[in-house]
Amino acid sequence: MSEKSAPASLIWALGVTQIIGYGTLYYSFSILAPGMARDFSIPIDWLFGLLSLSLLFGGFIAPKAGGWVDRFGAGRLMVPGSLAAGLALVAAALSPNALFFGVSLVAMEVASAFVLYGTAFAAIVQIGGRSAQRSITHLTLIAGFASTLFWPLTGALSSHLDWRTIYLAFAALNILVCMPIHYWIGRFPHSDPSPAAGQSSSVTGENRDGSQNGLFALMLCAFAIEGLVLASILTHMVPMVTALGLGTAGLVISTLFGPSQVASRLLNMLFGGRLSQTALAVISAGLLTSGLAVLLLTAPWVPGVVLFAILFGLGSGLASIVGGTLPLELFGRTGYGARLGWVSAARQFSSAVAPFAFAFMMKAWGISDAIGFGVAAGALAILFFGSIALLRHRRSTVVAEPVPGA
Repeated sequence: MSEKSAPASLIWALGVTQIIGYGTLYYSFSILAPGMARDFSIPIDWLFGLLSLSLLFGGFIAPKAGGWVDRFGAGRLMVPGSLAAGLALVAAALSPNALFFGVSLVAMEVASAFVLYGTAFAAIVQIGGRSAQRSITHLTLIAGFASTLFWPLTGALSSHLDWRTIYLAFAALNILVCMPIHYWIGRFPHSDPSPAAGQSSSVTGENRDGSQNGLFALMLCAFAIEGLVLASILTHMVPMVTALGLGTAGLVISTLFGPSQVASRLLNMLFGGRLSQTALAVISAGLLTSGLAVLLLTAPWVPGVVLFAILFGLGSGLASIVGGTLPLELFGRTGYGARLGWVSAARQFSSAVAPFAFAFMMKAWGISDAIGFGVAAGALAILFFGSIALLRHRRSTVVAEPVPGA
């Protein structure tokens, strides 16, 4: 049976829900955190500690959520996911104390496992197997505007409303906008997950000899390390570049990250069609590591720090794409949701630990040594992704060789 590609209406619809999902469940938090901390009379560090704890819980549920996506269909699960996200935001807005708020954050992270990138990517693969990788790139390009829209929107709202009222408004967006869209997406028929759909002969060979488990573990390690680098730097980017001697210019320079992230996705969409996703993974990790190396060698020279922000933004933009496309290229569509769940778990575990670990390193070792650790971790991610590319190339060569006597 021939497969259709995902329709443009599906990509745009998912783009809207991803912008709202990431904007309300993630990007708004850092803007509203000072008001939350004052309201609950706790240090803001404790508040971010609650966020890290909720990320760990989200990481634990992600593999299970991925299995349910394979079993019941991504679109169908996104409907209760949107409802759960809205109710979790309501619970957070009505929290009488920090403990109840922490439980609400855990509920938000659990809901996120059913409405954000992992499930959205799976919906694209299940509905339109042909050209799924390109459709995922299109989706990340649209969703890349979540921070661009919700950082200023949340800031503007916080000038007139308290954080509780804003969270209630965000809950309404998830329930009244995202849930109906996800219900519509859930009615799309699924295409047949045949090996020919987004699965090369090299991957088929991997599956036949049973070595895919080792390759999968290598991929998870690479994503976890890359997630560690990303979360460490993004959490501390503004105070880090400011402490390097740039003063208020550090805040201005950090704004280059968002546009660079979107630009990398646009460039990949226009010119990256011939690149394998393993090559794209190596490039992504390489850009992140190069950006940190430039920062380490040039700070506080302003042009060098500008180049860091651009390179790091480019690498981050590609990392979002590869998180969905590399498992598809390596292992095909069968069990894609479960594999994506494990990828999300690996990233969330490292993202939960990274902010505290990097803050400790900056305080104990100094900023330069902490950045040096980031460069070393990035180089390790390059090594892992490069090893995946090498193994895949060798497998392709073996499969392509004629069988003697055939």
